[in-house]
Amino acid sequence: MTLRFEGKTMSLRSLRAVAAAAVIGLGALAGASGALAAGGEGAQEGGAHHTPQPPMQKWTFWGPFGKFDQAQLQRGFKIYKEVCSSCHSLSLVSFRNLMEPGGLGFNEGQARAIASEYEVQDGPNDEGEMFTRKARLSDAFPKAFPNEQAARAANGGAYPPDFSLLAKARTYERGFPWFLWDIVAQYQEQGPDYIHALLTGYEEPPAGAKPAAANLHYNKYFPNHWIAMAKPIQDGQVEYTDGTPTTVDQYGKDAAAFMMWAAEPHLAVRKQTGFVVMIWLLVFGSLVYLVKKRIWAGAKPKAIA
Repeated sequence: MTLRFEGKTMSLRSLRAVAAAAVIGLGALAGASGALAAGGEGAQEGGAHHTPQPPMQKWTFWGPFGKFDQAQLQRGFKIYKEVCSSCHSLSLVSFRNLMEPGGLGFNEGQARAIASEYEVQDGPNDEGEMFTRKARLSDAFPKAFPNEQAARAANGGAYPPDFSLLAKARTYERGFPWFLWDIVAQYQEQGPDYIHALLTGYEEPPAGAKPAAANLHYNKYFPNHWIAMAKPIQDGQVEYTDGTPTTVDQYGKDAAAFMMWAAEPHLAVRKQTGFVVMIWLLVFGSLVYLVKKRIWAGAKPKAIA
């Protein structure tokens, strides 16, 4: 038996061979992705630069109806203030964002009190000089360093990234077939997964592994495993008053959630609006279909000569 495609013929046996090759190729791709998802530790011990895939975490803001946990955001903000703000900026977030609905839940007085703890540069004044003043609600969080050169000089040549959009900028490839599940489940939290994994991924390097420079530290989830940032937080370093465990694992989850809020503070509102729009489109599409059926109910097709 032969089939014809645009003037060319192909036997049924050839079609079966092509289909078998496609199935084998997909199977090999799935196997490779599964090995990567399992951790890739064997490849790492053999000296290759394969990086384990960050474990998926359970986030309250996951899915079409997800929203931020207010208490978790406040804990993450506490970590940022006490640990991260000495190196990392939050320059795209304003103090007024702290009291917006769906976020940290601070009232105006609390937000003003937090702003008053910071000083920002303003001016020029009547004499043409710049000056510093207490921050207002309309001000953004001041940068940790005046410029990139100063940041690198204070961190051994490394440039600490700004936290404002980092949770949306950092991601990783989940591979086949996991990305199909992400599409169906609307899972978009690879950034927080990676941040949590990075904060918990510091460990002793394998035997024989040596950094290219003396100021690098081993992290199994960082690409190529060597990172300039030393382990930033230890168990019990930040005190919680709500009884939440003070472990590096919990710190990583709280910090990642806060960074996700910083990158998308109106996430809950966006999801609520999207749900309303989907319902409206469903109703509108149904009405259009019913009107079409009614208008064309008695119409008969005309014969074409």
